[in-house]
Parts: sequence; C-alpha cells; structure tokens
Amino acid sequence: MQQKRIIISAGGTGGHIFPALAVAGEIKERFPDLEILFVGALGKMEMEKVPAAGFKIVGLPVMGFPRKPGLKWFKFLKMLMQSNKRAKQIIKEFKPDLAAGFGGFASGPVLRIAAKKGIPAIIQEQNSYAGITNKLLSKKVKKICVSYENMERFFPKEKLVFTGNPVRKNLTGKLPGKDISSEFFNLNKKDKVILIIGGSLGARSINNAVLNNLEKIRKSDVKIIWQTGAIYYDEMVQKTKKNKPSNLFIHKFLQQMDMAYDVADIIISRAGAGTISELCLVGKPVILVPSPNVAEDHQTKNAKALESQNAAILINDKDIHDQLFDEAFVLIGNEERLKDLSENIKKLAKPDATKRIVEEMIGLIK
Repeated sequence: MQQKRIIISAGGTGGHIFPALAVAGEIKERFPDLEILFVGALGKMEMEKVPAAGFKIVGLPVMGFPRKPGLKWFKFLKMLMQSNKRAKQIIKEFKPDLAAGFGGFASGPVLRIAAKKGIPAIIQEQNSYAGITNKLLSKKVKKICVSYENMERFFPKEKLVFTGNPVRKNLTGKLPGKDISSEFFNLNKKDKVILIIGGSLGARSINNAVLNNLEKIRKSDVKIIWQTGAIYYDEMVQKTKKNKPSNLFIHKFLQQMDMAYDVADIIISRAGAGTISELCLVGKPVILVPSPNVAEDHQTKNAKALESQNAAILINDKDIHDQLFDEAFVLIGNEERLKDLSENIKKLAKPDATKRIVEEMIGLIK
C-alpha cells in the first residue's frame, strides 16, 4: 500500500465530517504509508475540524444549490466553475489513486472530475433519504456505502454496499468510565445527568426549549450539560447571563464526546443518521427531537424507526417547549424504563461500519 494516495471530500456539518474523519483515522492506523488529503468548502467547519484531527485539507469556493430562482443562481454557477477549476488542479497535483465522498458540497466537483479522469471513486450516504450531491454522483462512482435498507430507490442496486455509518473511534471501544468522565465535567459520579446535543452547529428550537424551561431546570436535582452549537453559543450565554441555574453547564462544542456520552443518564438529541449511529453504540437512553427542516423529513423517519423498537423516545419539534423537560425528568427517575431503552438501542449498533468502508476503499485501490 506504499505511496498510494486518497482524496477524501466531506463537509458542511459534523454529520459528514466525523464519519470521514473516522474512516481517515482507520486508514492511517492500518496503512500508515498511505497519504490522505481532505477537500472541503472554504469557510465551513471542516476547515477547522480536519486539521485539528491531524489531516491536511484544501478548500473549494463552493456553495449549495439555491432552492429558489434568483441572483443566488449566478453566484452558485460562478463558484461552481471556480470549484471545478480548483478541483482539477488539486487532482492533477495530488494524483490520487482513489476519491471518496462523504457528503457536502465540495464532494460534487472533486468526485465528478476524479471519475472523469478514470480514478476510482466511492461515496458514503449516511441518511435514509439520499442527498442531492450523492444522487448526482451515483452514476459515476464504483461503490456506494449505505446505512439503511431499500436505498436502491436512489442508487443503482449493483453498486450498493450495506455498511452502516462510521463513528468516532473513541466510541467503538470501552468508554472511559463514569468516575473519569464525571471528574472531567467537575461532577459527582452520583449526580443524575442529562446531556443535550443539537448537532455540531446547534439546534435553535432545542436551545429555545432550554431557555423556556430554566425554572424547571433550576428546581430539579439534575445536572444539565448543554451543547448549544457554535452558531448559538454567544447568544445563549447572553440570554442566560442573569438567570442561569447553577445545575446548567453551557458548552459551545464538546470535544470529548466519549466522556459526555459516558457521564449522561439521558441524552436529548436531533435524529441525524450519524448521531443515531453513535447513540446506538453508546447505548444510553435517548429522547430524539427530529429536525423538521431536512429533506423528506428523514430525521422523523429515523426517530420513528427507533421508537417502534422501544429504543428511543420521540418528541416532535413543535411540542418540545411543553413536553421535553417534563418527559426527561420523569424518565430519569424510572430505572426500569431507562434499562429497557438502553438495552434496545444497543441492539441496533453497527460497530464494524468504519472497518467495512475502509475495506471497500482499499479494495478499489488494489
């Protein structure tokens, strides 16, 4: 495997970036001589997260498809042409043996040009409803790694490989233990803890539900670890400045997610595919609040799939202001229900997803 090179394109949200980083980490561990270059979108979070994980990244001046006709289309087309030109240059200079796409706008130009030049290409679709970039790329790539059944409605059946979603490596083994994790968050290991995560960028409605329930939180004996997301952090700090309960701990982004998951008795989360894959591995009781602002409402479909197997509790986004904390505080005192939810969500875990995707990638190089 010496002197082989792989381009990995992913970005926009943690749902694309973290699976790609998990795969890159597995490749580096198994094939240390293999060179990896990430390609992302300029100004997006991958430009920070990828170097922090120890990998090189270059950016394209790319943006998403405008949903309505207007001036944005001229900007989109101009940036697309610039991105295509830059992607050609990157591929010419780096000379990859494989191009892999994990979603995000930059994947389009990179994988399309790679495939045109005869470089084997592979994509990974995390969701039950395929993204537009991956649907467009599906005819040009060799393999498509998926995490849900019945994806042939979007992709050529003969290219599909059912792998599951990659997750961060520190979640596939044993978690650090409640003693270590509690100490990390300055908590007592006997504390009851609720972890609130709205995704890497945050979730406006979940954050607002916290603001609207500060008195309920204050009156509870439960510790709340609240990841606001980068977009909302400053606003949430400002809005809780005068009346923040002492049992509410605000974080912009949790770098040590293994410890955050470990210390939690209950996790409140959106229902993105990557997050659900992590939650299944962690095996903690979960309240899912699907985002209503995604294509084909696929987060609700993800959440309903777990709810139907008694593996999660589903609360609709429109109901969270009144229901979320009442439900969470009742649940945290119900040991039997907590145990059932934990055992059932563990059954849905796919711990070998990262390894299987790496094997498909290496197979295409060989």
